Order: sequence, then structure tokens, then C-alpha cells
Amino acid sequence: MCLLRDTVSPEPKCCLYIYTKNIFFYPKDSEVVVSGHFSSVWQGCLNKATVAVKVFPAAHRRSFIKEREVFGLPLMEHPGLVYFLGAGMEPTGGHWVLLLELAKYGPLKTFLSSYSIDWLSSLKMAQTLSQGLAFLHTDMYRNELHKPAITHGDLSSSNVLVRVDGTCTLCNFGCATVLRTCSGQPRLQKQRESPQLRSQVGTLCYTSPEILEGCVNLNNDLWLIQGDVYALGLLLWELWSRCSDLYAVPEHQLPYEAELGPSPSLDDLILFVSQRRERPTLPIPWRQFTQAFSAMNDILEDCWDHEPEARLTAQCAANRLAAYYLSPLNSPASHLKITFRNEIMHLCINWCMLELTEVTAM
Repeated sequence: MCLLRDTVSPEPKCCLYIYTKNIFFYPKDSEVVVSGHFSSVWQGCLNKATVAVKVFPAAHRRSFIKEREVFGLPLMEHPGLVYFLGAGMEPTGGHWVLLLELAKYGPLKTFLSSYSIDWLSSLKMAQTLSQGLAFLHTDMYRNELHKPAITHGDLSSSNVLVRVDGTCTLCNFGCATVLRTCSGQPRLQKQRESPQLRSQVGTLCYTSPEILEGCVNLNNDLWLIQGDVYALGLLLWELWSRCSDLYAVPEHQLPYEAELGPSPSLDDLILFVSQRRERPTLPIPWRQFTQAFSAMNDILEDCWDHEPEARLTAQCAANRLAAYYLSPLNSPASHLKITFRNEIMHLCINWCMLELTEVTAM
């Protein structure tokens, strides 16, 4: 296959059949961006534009079909979702291919492992992430087209991409569930996924308490949607844990890594998250920023509440973050500037009083 590293052709070329026309894809240095359980993502060039090429082996055709069906739903274009450019098959190797937007910085997990962010950048990323999830969850009609509500089902920092402008976009919809068909009839998955299966296809540390315990009611749309919101809360915590305006930033860690280690078992998470109802620790230095800490604490607690019904909606989380983004005086950066200014004024006053005392003594 022309996408593999051992390609010897000076100008590798393969034809992908996409919908009703043939287009040509030229791999760019046969570069793998990321490799996953069901697919690998390559960097390529399509019509002189750099794109991401998600390649599914023939054995994982069902995963390809499921993700293509999600992208093929009406009204699925939104800045918070990775842009879908086409789907096809590489005829000689039997690989299935999705052509997608290539995000500059790749997965959020990789980005946070390499970079820290300031307060306003963290809010921008948090806001765009929550807006994308809110759009995914929305059942909407427009111009006689119907987009059903969809749950992501595997929201984690590996399945969020970071663009060059610092915004976030959702990707990897292989675990998504379409809650309504275009006829308005329920179309829920009938099989009950055990936590063991969930840990294989999803990211265990982002799994909500109700799914960890295997007590999800698949006839209740709310439970599936609010499982995503729980994961959103953990992602917000993960973002702010790398915010340089809040404190001396430590190395990037996944949720519960500090408490349970880098690879917690299902039993560990059930005990810690479900039975003891613990959540990731909020660093003590955050508390010095009273207004910011209060806002962060409220959003986090309202997203990862133990009861699904008590959690925020993704849209409500997006609205809160948008309002806070527009209030720069509440930011830790502003707080630091004000604190520094007050300390300088205090030093100046002390210095002037000292000078006055010396003059009086003379």
C-alpha cells in the first residue's frame, strides 16, 4: 500500500473511490501522526492541501463504517467537530480510509504533555471543546434537514484535537451512539457493553461512575449524554492542571493518575470513583485566586457529579465558560498583576515612611 513506510515509488499514488468520483491521494513522506487500536492516522496531501488520512485495516471495516455514518449525518459541520473531507477504499490493499482535517498540534494529550497554557488560552480551549460537545448532543432541524442527538462515548484527551489557533475539536467517533434517527425513532445500541469491553474501546479513567458499575440504562438518553459531560469535567481539570497562570505547572497527568497511578484497574476506579465518590484533586495554589477558583470548582463539580441527572448539560458548561472568558478582571493573570501592583505600592509606602522617619530623626 502506498501509505506504508516502505513505499519505494518516487511519487507514491493511490486512487480512493469517494462517493461517486475518483480522487487521488499523495502521501506526504509517509508520515504516521498517531496509531490506535482500530486505525492509524497519516499525514498526507490532497489537492495540494495537507490532510489527515485515517486508515482502517480490512479487518476493522465495521469501525470504519460506524464512523463514516456519523460523519454522513445531516448538519454535521461545526467548528467543534473535526472537518470531514471524504471516505473511500484503497483498492489494492483493501484498507478503508477517512480523509479529515489535520489539526496542527494533534491530540490534546500530546499537546498538554509538551506545552503549558495561560489562563485565557485555557478558557478558549475549554469553551470550544464544550461547544463542540454541546453541538454533538443537540437534536436539531434546519432547512428540512434533521441532525439527531449523538453521544461521543469515548471523550478523552486522546480524542480531542488542538488547532493552530488554539481551539479544540472533537474527533474519533467510533464509540458514538446516535440517539435518534432522522425519522425521530430511537436507534440505541441494543447490546450492553460491559465495563471490561468499555475499557478496551474507550479510555477507562474518563468513564463515568454509572458506566464503571455497569448500571447504565440504555433506554435513557440522558444517561448516555451525561456520561460525556462527566468526561468533559475531567478534561477541564486536565486543561487547568497545565495552566501556568494558576501555579508552577507540574508535568501533564491524566485524571486520577496522581491518586491511582498511570494505569488504574477497573476495580481501583470502581472503588475510588463510584464507591468513595472521589474526584481529581484541585491543587491548593489554585485557591489563592478566589473568583477563578470558585468558578472552576463550580463547573468541575457540576460536570462530574455522581448523579447523572445532577450534572450540567454541555451547553450550560459552554455558556458558563463563555461568560467567564468575557470577564478578564476575574482571571488569575489579572489577579497576579493586581497582587504584584499592590506589593509594589506597599514597598513604596514603606520606603517613603522609612525616608520620612530618617528625615524627622535628623
